Amino acid sequence: MSDAASTELPVSWVSATVAAAAAGELPPWARVTEARREHIGRVTALMRQWAEELGLPAVDRMRWAAAGMLHDALRDADTAELRTILGRRFLDLHPVLLHGPAAAHLLSADADEALLRAIRYHTLGHPELDRLGRALYLADFLEPGRDFAREWRAELRERMPRELDSVVREVVAARIRHLLEDGKPIRPETAAFWSSLTEEA
Repeated sequence: MSDAASTELPVSWVSATVAAAAAGELPPWARVTEARREHIGRVTALMRQWAEELGLPAVDRMRWAAAGMLHDALRDADTAELRTILGRRFLDLHPVLLHGPAAAHLLSADADEALLRAIRYHTLGHPELDRLGRALYLADFLEPGRDFAREWRAELRERMPRELDSVVREVVAARIRHLLEDGKPIRPETAAFWSSLTEEA
């Protein structure tokens, strides 16, 4: 799990779409409510903060902020629109999970694969998520506007980003437990994500 490939790139490498997102601008195809914009803002603030605390190069700080801005850009699109964007891809996904893959598809010409993967799998996790992808998965779950398990999530935010690997293991384990308790299926991507995390520990 390394970001080494991206850290040597100049800021001019990022596309206009990614640069605009890093500056707080959603693309014209975004479908978000005002409440969603507030959530996106909180996720982006965490991503920006963590990237700065990690001392990442400017290009990666832009990519991390852009990931926060773009991850839910289609969260409020209707299912028919998302299915049209994706065509026959991700047919087995529940409608509530389609927004990440659809946004990644629309961004495919404007972002590197690690950023696309982070957006595509921010709800499910994936064994190939790098540090950016794992941070986005956590920021979406830990942002302070969510109203469940406030104390626990605040404690996890306090440990970020210095304990990113242990925090992501704790969050994935908790989310899998929740699915099991509710009798819901565990997606193969999520199961493989958990397996990859345990192998690293």
